[in-house]
Amino acid sequence: MQIEVVIAGFGGQGVLFAGQVLAYAAMDNNMEVTWIPSYGPEMRGGTANCTVILGDEAIGSPLVRNPKAAIVLNLPSLEKYESLVVPGGALVANASLINRSPQRTDINSVFIPANEIAESLGDRRLTNMVALGALLTLLPVLPLQAIEQALRDHLPERHRRLLPVNYEALKQGAIFAERESIEISG
Repeated sequence: MQIEVVIAGFGGQGVLFAGQVLAYAAMDNNMEVTWIPSYGPEMRGGTANCTVILGDEAIGSPLVRNPKAAIVLNLPSLEKYESLVVPGGALVANASLINRSPQRTDINSVFIPANEIAESLGDRRLTNMVALGALLTLLPVLPLQAIEQALRDHLPERHRRLLPVNYEALKQGAIFAERESIEISG
């Protein structure tokens, strides 16, 4: 089994961090992992994406052409990655910054107001964890508890106070996806 995930948006949305946490959780659960970040030269506001490959055996190549899943946090990312997700895959799109829902009917998708959910928890920077919680509902490759454990084990000491709100963001994303996801039609 090999699962390829793309997480994309703009700098400052926590795209790379969400991918790192997913990779750590997989690695801590004895999976094979690659994590490849890609970002523009801007500090904030430029393009940012990362690919994460999770597998139960050695990963032959870290390149991802057609991911099993994508989290897209802005419209340019939806336009770039929606068509690349494999049929039967999963797509989480941030309705807060995207003015159209995903168009494909051959993938599981959720159009989630991730920014608003994060803001309701007190911090817009939680958008990435909201989206990750939603993704793991559509594509349950790891339980949310594995992500929570990875946050506990790998988050720098200075950010430990943020653990409870990160857990809640994951949970709220999962709850929204359970309720609102669009299953494959056909």
